[in-house]
Formats: sequence, C-alpha cells, structure tokens
Amino acid sequence: MSSTQVEPRPKSAEPERRHAGMPDFWRPFESLRREVNRLFEDFDGIPPRRARQAGFPFEPFWSRGPDSPAVDVIEQDKAFVITAELPGLALKDVEIKATDDTLSISGEKRSAQETTTADYQLNERRYGRFERRFSLPGSADPARIEAQFANGVLTITLPKRPEAIRAERKIEIKAG
Repeated sequence: MSSTQVEPRPKSAEPERRHAGMPDFWRPFESLRREVNRLFEDFDGIPPRRARQAGFPFEPFWSRGPDSPAVDVIEQDKAFVITAELPGLALKDVEIKATDDTLSISGEKRSAQETTTADYQLNERRYGRFERRFSLPGSADPARIEAQFANGVLTITLPKRPEAIRAERKIEIKAG
C-alpha cells in the first residue's frame, strides 16, 4: 500500500474579511469568494487577451472588495470614460483624487440614524467607506480630468494627451 503525502497549500495573501453586519447565512458565500480568489491566484496573472489590448490598465473583477462600486471603463478616440454607480450617495460624500499615474474614487455612505421600536428589523443595505484606485495609462492627461455626478452615477472623463490621439487621414487611391 502506498501513501501519498499532501503538502499544505499556502494561504492567500488576502486577509480574511469579516463584515460586522453580515448575517450568518451570507458567511458561506464570503468563504466561496475567498476560494474563487485562491483559484484565480493559480493563473499566470495574464488577463484575458481583450483586456491586455485595451489602453487602460486592467483591474480584474475579483480584485475589488464587496463594498467597492461597480464601474465601466471605456476608451474613446480622445478620452477614457469611467462611470461608477454610487446609489444613495450625495455629491458631498464622494471624492476624486489624481496623481500623474493614479486616479482614486472614494466616498462614504452614511446610515440614516433611525430609531425604531419594532420587534423585528432586517438591514440589508451596506454603509461605510469605499475606495477604488486605477492606474492611469501614459496616454491620459491627469491635468484635464473632469467629473460629473447625477442621479447616483459618477462620470469621470480622462482626456488623452494630444500626442496620444491617433490622427486619421483618408488616403487617396489612384487608378492605374
């Protein structure tokens, strides 16, 4: 009879997250999320081909926390546009900072301090701070970033540097 030696798997560098308000029935899902993260750590770290071709650095969906807002990043001819869903936040609760190579979106959703004398209360909404950071591509011009906030949606426009905008011209075709 042969024996097989099993070596312990190194733990993920990601600290275990505990959310104070997380009901017990959600804890298995948090455990599942950690396991899926460990599976992705086994990949070679190369994002899908489509994302590698994009001009904006790729941030995989599994690298952000559960409290981080969902975003769309779109590259247009003259700019990158980031759209973030921030439902329930007011303009005063959102902050955007930029350096030459990083953009950060942060904010805080505050709890409405309601006092209730109910015998039962279920709270599913999340409150607290969040932050998303993006590495800016070299073609972005951080000095000209603009942002708009309307109806819980934050839209950030990162214009490209003039030298990064591809000039397109029509080529005449000669008969002959």
